[in-house]
Amino acid sequence: MVSSRWIRPEVFPLFASVGVAVGICAMQLVRNISSNPDVRVTKENRAAGVLDNFKEGEKYAEHGLRKFVRNKTPQIMPSINGFFSDPDLPSK
Repeated sequence: MVSSRWIRPEVFPLFASVGVAVGICAMQLVRNISSNPDVRVTKENRAAGVLDNFKEGEKYAEHGLRKFVRNKTPQIMPSINGFFSDPDLPSK
Protein backbone atom coordinates (compact mmCIF):
# COMPACT_ATOMS: atom_id res chain seq x y z
CA MET A 1 0.00 0.00 0.00
CA VAL A 2 2.78 2.43 0.88
CA SER A 3 4.83 1.56 -2.21
CA SER A 4 1.88 2.21 -4.53
CA ARG A 5 1.35 5.55 -2.81
CA TRP A 6 4.94 6.80 -3.05
CA ILE A 7 6.43 5.00 -6.05
CA ARG A 8 4.28 5.72 -9.06
CA PRO A 9 5.34 5.31 -12.69
CA GLU A 10 5.08 9.08 -13.20
CA VAL A 11 8.06 9.71 -10.91
CA PHE A 12 10.49 7.32 -12.63
CA PRO A 13 11.80 10.04 -15.02
CA LEU A 14 12.39 12.25 -11.98
CA PHE A 15 14.33 9.45 -10.27
CA ALA A 16 16.36 8.94 -13.44
CA SER A 17 17.22 12.63 -13.87
CA VAL A 18 18.18 13.01 -10.20
CA GLY A 19 20.24 9.82 -10.45
CA VAL A 20 22.10 11.14 -13.50
CA ALA A 21 22.76 14.46 -11.74
CA VAL A 22 24.09 12.70 -8.63
CA GLY A 23 26.24 10.47 -10.85
CA ILE A 24 27.74 13.48 -12.64
CA CYS A 25 28.48 15.16 -9.30
CA ALA A 26 30.11 12.00 -7.95
CA MET A 27 32.19 11.60 -11.12
CA GLN A 28 33.43 15.20 -10.85
CA LEU A 29 34.22 14.74 -7.17
CA VAL A 30 36.27 11.61 -7.85
CA ARG A 31 38.01 13.33 -10.77
CA ASN A 32 38.96 16.33 -8.61
CA ILE A 33 40.20 14.22 -5.70
CA SER A 34 42.18 11.82 -7.87
CA SER A 35 43.71 14.01 -10.57
CA ASN A 36 43.47 17.72 -9.67
CA PRO A 37 47.00 19.03 -9.07
CA ASP A 38 45.73 21.57 -6.49
CA VAL A 39 44.06 18.93 -4.29
CA ARG A 40 46.35 17.09 -1.92
CA VAL A 41 44.79 14.37 0.20
CA THR A 42 47.79 12.86 1.95
CA LYS A 43 49.73 14.66 4.65
CA GLU A 44 53.04 14.32 2.80
CA ASN A 45 51.64 16.04 -0.29
CA ARG A 46 50.07 18.83 1.75
CA ALA A 47 53.42 19.56 3.38
CA ALA A 48 54.96 20.27 -0.04
CA GLY A 49 53.37 23.73 -0.21
CA VAL A 50 52.59 25.52 -3.46
CA LEU A 51 53.96 23.73 -6.49
CA ASP A 52 54.50 25.38 -9.88
CA ASN A 53 53.83 22.32 -11.97
CA PHE A 54 52.23 23.82 -15.07
CA LYS A 55 52.36 20.64 -17.17
CA GLU A 56 50.25 18.74 -14.66
CA GLY A 57 47.73 21.59 -14.49
CA GLU A 58 47.48 21.76 -18.27
CA LYS A 59 46.97 18.00 -18.45
CA TYR A 60 44.12 18.30 -15.94
CA ALA A 61 42.48 21.23 -17.73
CA GLU A 62 42.75 19.74 -21.23
CA HIS A 63 40.73 16.60 -20.62
CA GLY A 64 39.23 14.35 -23.29
CA LEU A 65 35.80 16.01 -23.50
CA ARG A 66 37.33 19.45 -24.00
CA LYS A 67 39.58 18.10 -26.76
CA PHE A 68 36.57 16.44 -28.42
CA VAL A 69 34.38 19.56 -28.54
CA ARG A 70 37.14 22.06 -29.33
CA ASN A 71 36.49 22.28 -33.11
CA LYS A 72 32.75 21.60 -32.98
CA THR A 73 30.11 24.24 -33.55
CA PRO A 74 28.42 25.33 -30.29
CA GLN A 75 24.98 24.21 -31.45
CA ILE A 76 22.84 21.24 -30.57
CA MET A 77 21.50 20.63 -34.10
CA PRO A 78 23.60 22.65 -36.54
CA SER A 79 21.98 21.26 -39.71
CA ILE A 80 18.47 22.18 -38.57
CA ASN A 81 19.65 25.59 -37.33
CA GLY A 82 21.32 26.23 -40.67
CA PHE A 83 18.20 25.19 -42.55
CA PHE A 84 16.01 27.69 -40.72
CA SER A 85 18.48 30.55 -40.26
CA ASP A 86 20.32 30.54 -43.63
CA PRO A 87 17.65 30.47 -46.32
CA ASP A 88 18.73 30.28 -49.92
CA LEU A 89 18.72 33.76 -51.37
CA PRO A 90 16.88 34.05 -54.66
CA SER A 91 19.19 34.84 -57.53
CA LYS A 92 18.56 38.06 -59.43
